[in-house]
Amino acid sequence: MRLKNIIYTLALLGLITTGSCKKFLDQVPEDRLTIDEIFKRKNLVEKYLAQVYANLPNELQQRFVGNGYSGPWRAGSDEAKYNWDFHYANQLNYSTWKKTDNNVATFWLNYYKSIRNATDFINNIDGADASEVSAVLKKRFKAEARGVRALYYFFLVRMYGPVPLLGDQVIQPDAPLNEVLRERNSMDECIDYIVNQLDSAAMDLPYWPGFDEQPNSAPEKNAVQWGRISKGVCKAYIEKALLLAASPLFNGNADYASLKNNDGKQLISQTYDQNKWKKAADAAKAFIDEFVPAYYDLYTVNNSDPFIAAYLAGRNVVTDEWNKEWIFGRSNSDLNIDYDIRPKLVGFPGNLQGAGALGVTQTMVDAYFMKNGLPITDPASGYLSTGFSDFKAPFDVKARRTYNQWVNREPRFYVGVTYNNSYWLNQSGSDKEVVVNMEFSGNSGRSQSTSDVSPTGYIVRKGYITGGRKGGLYLRLAEIYLDYAEALNEYNPGHADILIYLNKIRKRAFVPAYGSAELPAPASQEEMRQAIRRERRVELAFESVRYFDCHRWKIAEVTDNGTFYGMNMNENGDKFYKIVPLEVRVFRKRDYLWPIPDNDVLKTNKLLVQNTGW
Repeated sequence: MRLKNIIYTLALLGLITTGSCKKFLDQVPEDRLTIDEIFKRKNLVEKYLAQVYANLPNELQQRFVGNGYSGPWRAGSDEAKYNWDFHYANQLNYSTWKKTDNNVATFWLNYYKSIRNATDFINNIDGADASEVSAVLKKRFKAEARGVRALYYFFLVRMYGPVPLLGDQVIQPDAPLNEVLRERNSMDECIDYIVNQLDSAAMDLPYWPGFDEQPNSAPEKNAVQWGRISKGVCKAYIEKALLLAASPLFNGNADYASLKNNDGKQLISQTYDQNKWKKAADAAKAFIDEFVPAYYDLYTVNNSDPFIAAYLAGRNVVTDEWNKEWIFGRSNSDLNIDYDIRPKLVGFPGNLQGAGALGVTQTMVDAYFMKNGLPITDPASGYLSTGFSDFKAPFDVKARRTYNQWVNREPRFYVGVTYNNSYWLNQSGSDKEVVVNMEFSGNSGRSQSTSDVSPTGYIVRKGYITGGRKGGLYLRLAEIYLDYAEALNEYNPGHADILIYLNKIRKRAFVPAYGSAELPAPASQEEMRQAIRRERRVELAFESVRYFDCHRWKIAEVTDNGTFYGMNMNENGDKFYKIVPLEVRVFRKRDYLWPIPDNDVLKTNKLLVQNTGW
């Protein structure tokens, strides 16, 4: 292979530094910096480390996916739908996406670019000028790069399945062909590598991000360098990686029996291993024992009304950035992150108006419990499917005429869903009451716009803030609790901790605990499995979790397939409230994993085998 083709292959695999790192190098346009020069100055070392972090996904607004709006996870699951045809989630939902799509390649390439940057940083930081970068800083910086590199691998495997592991070698542009082209490692090898790298990084990382020594007490919030990786982040993602490996998609999945390298190496084990669930449960419990409550705890709000307290906790836990429940997040998300969930609101001040184009599906609306903790399908729940009542929502200032389907639901429903005739969260600057109307002729209805309008008659409400940059949440403690309950139920059903940690979430949400006088405990392992999954669905709604849950559980062919429903947005008045079909989604077995990019990567590297069905 000629040199230019080798370089091209390296670029496609993400093994050379391009893109965001180029922006960093271009900051000194009159001076071509060498690696040696970078590591002579602390400020340049810190900027290079920042480039290692640069491609962490922006779940609130991913510039490289969906034409500048948020990533495909929320609307690519059964939670929501985008009204915008250009959004990549719609291609996922109709299974019209292709292995040659730019979106498919961008994740792969950007993650591998940062993996290469991290490895290069790890290999060079020890040689940094000691007068500029102390031994203590070198140790922490190297651990940060190692931990973030492992996270990129985790993000890769949860999307693409097993991937090539590059280790600590930085492949040079003039490397021989046998060093450039790589086969895929097995899924077990990938998970072992991620876990080992995170464990190694955790040993040299602080409990509080950005600190070199452990403070005697919790530091002031503004003194912590949020968004940097820490000991707790590493330990939490060890558990996440082990849970992924234990899940049905990768644990003895016969659908991938034919997924082998060219030499016959099996990439996904065909033998179910229950002990993988034990490893995940043990990792979750180890995290809880070490970090809770000293470093992380469930977010709560004091209020004389426990229903209001639960509502505020559910709302603020994702908007009060870097609260005690947050384990990891992106330090800054882009501006206008709430544009897609802010209603159109024609006739109100411009600062209030948005698009409201991210609609909640009727499926998701129906998933929330009633106030008494029962699903709407339970005859004892009190759910009414028709009619109206005067009802005061926890975010409202007075009672309003409300469709009975939305009356007396649990607090998290009112956190997650903007429904018709609901009071808007931002009233600033308006001389009249701001109430969202999604009927055809309403202020946020289809007569106002064919593009910037809800597709379902509901709008995602969770995560709304009033402008500016904010931290973007990746992982919080509630998810670890639910992971622990799930993994424990799979290998040791009946263990007392399953109910304890499941009920911690329900208690905060102010719904009756399982096993209480109001609500019996699930009687079997399968019933408990479904209870845990229902709880995850509503607790972690719209946090980019449901997409990956349905995939790893191998149920997306059911949950993400078939007819989806919403309100009748072509009508006004009571006719609006008729539930109508909106679209028919298609999910094929191939869609469980993203394809290896075929536009250039597979064409160049013949050792990489494609995912099943692609």
